[in-house]
Amino acid sequence: MPNTVPEACSDIIVNGKPTHPNDFKVVRQGPPESFSSKLCAERAFPKGSTIAPLEGLTPGAKRYSTVQISETKHIELNSDLVFMNHSCNPSTLMDVDRMIITATRDLAAGDELTFFYPSTEWDMAQPFSCWCGSSKCIETVQGAHYLPTDTLKQFELSNHILSLLQKRDA
Repeated sequence: MPNTVPEACSDIIVNGKPTHPNDFKVVRQGPPESFSSKLCAERAFPKGSTIAPLEGLTPGAKRYSTVQISETKHIELNSDLVFMNHSCNPSTLMDVDRMIITATRDLAAGDELTFFYPSTEWDMAQPFSCWCGSSKCIETVQGAHYLPTDTLKQFELSNHILSLLQKRDA
């Protein structure tokens, strides 16, 4: 979800070694059992710039920690990128066609890195309620399959999601 107070990103408690320490950091808020975490930029990223390549990935079964990269394949991110939250007003694009993450707008150090989950996910393993507050909020995040095509046209989508939408809508 969009971070309206970037200073909140200074409250960091990281378990393990960061995978991209000069670029972003994992921020945990509240007690550990709350599982409340987010990924925040450590430096500025201009709109359109590459935030990180998608590398060091392993195939995995569809689950809450994977990203769908084709109509049938999912990957484990195996990095701090797994802490990117969903937003209906995303700060990044998870570009699985080019295997990079790019900034959707100018980002400052401290900004939360988010992406629109249905841009890559057709049918999510664990649907959840969205609280992002965006005027484009889809309210329930369960995958592109469950959203009207007109709603999805507001977002940049992966090629496999576009293909699945064409099949669904045919």
